[in-house]
Amino acid sequence: MTKQDLNKKEPIPESLKELESIFEKRVGLGKSFDLGVRHIKVLKKNIQLYYINGLTDTLYIVHILRELVEVNDTERLSSKVYEIVQNRIVNQSVEIVKTFDEMVDQVLSGLIAIVVEGEGQAIIVDVRSYPGRQPMEPDTEKVVRGSRDGYVENIIINTALTRRRIRDERLRFEIMRVGERSKTDIAIGYIEGVANPDLLKTVKKELQTIDVDGITMADKTVEEFLLKQGYNPFPLVRYTERADVGSIHLLEGHVLIFIDTSPSVMITPATFFHHVQHAEEYRQSPAVGTFIRWIRMIGIIASLFLLPLWYLFAVEPSLLPEHLEFIGPNKQTHIPLIIQLFIADMGIEFLRLAAIHTPTPLATAMGLIAAVLIGQIAVDVGLFVSEVILYVSVAAIGTYATPSYELSVANKIARVFLMLCVAFFKLPGLLVGGTLFIIYLAHIRALNAPYLWPFIPFNPQAITHILFRRTVPGTKIRPSIVHPRDRFRQPADK
Repeated sequence: MTKQDLNKKEPIPESLKELESIFEKRVGLGKSFDLGVRHIKVLKKNIQLYYINGLTDTLYIVHILRELVEVNDTERLSSKVYEIVQNRIVNQSVEIVKTFDEMVDQVLSGLIAIVVEGEGQAIIVDVRSYPGRQPMEPDTEKVVRGSRDGYVENIIINTALTRRRIRDERLRFEIMRVGERSKTDIAIGYIEGVANPDLLKTVKKELQTIDVDGITMADKTVEEFLLKQGYNPFPLVRYTERADVGSIHLLEGHVLIFIDTSPSVMITPATFFHHVQHAEEYRQSPAVGTFIRWIRMIGIIASLFLLPLWYLFAVEPSLLPEHLEFIGPNKQTHIPLIIQLFIADMGIEFLRLAAIHTPTPLATAMGLIAAVLIGQIAVDVGLFVSEVILYVSVAAIGTYATPSYELSVANKIARVFLMLCVAFFKLPGLLVGGTLFIIYLAHIRALNAPYLWPFIPFNPQAITHILFRRTVPGTKIRPSIVHPRDRFRQPADK
């Protein structure tokens, strides 16, 4: 069947036999075990109920069927069977559709369709019960003190967790379906009167132009269509699995994108410094939060520049002042330092990938084996000098201290680039490579937002918010990068 045939708005036939025949030919009724139909009679009129096993709540369906069957015992024969049936459906979400395509989309989404013979329209009832886990704290965004609920793979639960925190009548969740075959639900969350209308219009336009069979990889697929990222390794949207983080960004004027089947919510727009913040900073006092932020910044800087700097000083010891002459390898090996650095750095990546794929009971044993093999034995046999292990380990710790996993991997790629620049051109290579790196980041724009804001372009007031964790009562103005319609988070007279 061609794509044009699928897009054609075919009306629902009044004959239930014809409708069932179309379901058999186009949707696979009778072949797919999870697609079912229930036939009943109400006041001598045939009624069909279509459903998908596994996506619907059986108890709700049984309750609705019981209500409809009991009509035969309580109502007299009438020509208004459709109105009686519609009135007897005890559910808070009922919708009428008149085309076959809409009916099929709703049934395949987990709703049920009730069709009365001779009416040519279907009553859609929301009895969805998607399989999935309960809200729990995300593994990648844990905090010492704070809420333990997080987003899950169910878009309904995710929007409910957000609305629970923002009970504003202007909070909006606009839903659409993307994917010719997957028909994945996507919800755009924003606060009307705060979010920038131009940003909202851009996000809607880009999402509506997505033309693909399916987005089963959910958020990452949508990101590639939305931002045209190409081979740029740096993340252009921020992902979060915490409902409190998503909510605070809504209040700042950001637009959130919820995608069904994904526990991660996309925050747009996002700059480089959005990816280096963590919820733990806001669960502590401003002084402690600032201290944590600075330590994290040092870790991120170390993950980028520590190895290139150490290698530069190792090959050009004349650049070191006298009191730092101890920096550098104490013994020589047959393997060049740059090769040692790359091998050790790649070994860390092997460990990271192995940890992802290793069952939890074996992870500790794998860590002990890796520490012995890559650490002590590698030094003893002369594969590495001990300083290489030390500095690669510190850089790896800085990588893991980066809150955003996507940013940590991108920084590792940038670190390899800087190490190659030093290997080929020594000090000029580091200076030129570092400059090119900054220029490259400054050139990036995420939904028309400068990636290095507030440093480029320079915004002194916003920089203080980056360097220091400000108190909530002292934060009265929303970030200007999102161009909010309402600039003030608190009335100016307070």
